[in-house]
Formats: sequence, structure tokens, C-alpha cells
Amino acid sequence: MYPEGPKIPALTEAESKVVDAYLAVLKRLSGVNPTQTTGTYTALRAAQALVAETRELRDALSLMFERQEKEIHVRTMEHALRSLDGDRFLPRLGPPEGGAPSDGS
Repeated sequence: MYPEGPKIPALTEAESKVVDAYLAVLKRLSGVNPTQTTGTYTALRAAQALVAETRELRDALSLMFERQEKEIHVRTMEHALRSLDGDRFLPRLGPPEGGAPSDGS
């Protein structure tokens, strides 16, 4: 038996793509955060990937619109993001708690 994970709400195919693409954008954006990375190469690669991930998000939202899914059901999407552990990116999107160590600047 496999352990039962969190219940993900029923989503349309387009909504599912939006959630997946949004999580991918958050992941890449956290990799670009200059307070969370130490190397320009790593941040550059994350920024390059962010462009592609953002296009995927745009395409997913366009698909929703084309399919006449004109409303975003906020509570359902929030539940889906939380079920997929989207909160794990929040601490990496802003400055670190307590400030960053002094780097002499």
C-alpha cells in the first residue's frame, strides 16, 4: 500500500497546466533571487529557464481563456497549490529572515 498524499481538488486540464506552470515559475524565480544564490552562473541559468517557464504559464492561461474558462476559482487553485507543496518556495522568494550575512557591501 502506498501512503495517501494530500487530496488535490479536481481541476480542468487547463487549470492543471496553470498550476504546474505557476509552480515552475516560482521555482525558477526563487533561483534568480540574489539573496538566495551565491553564483552569477546559477542565477543566470535560472533566469534563462524562467523565460521558458513563463511562456508555459502564458500558454496555459491562454488555453483556459480559449476554452471559455474565464474565471479563476481562487480557493480551488489555492488548495491545489498547497496540496502540491507550493508554500515551499515562499521563503526563497524574498530576503532571508533575519537578514543576510554581511558580505562587506
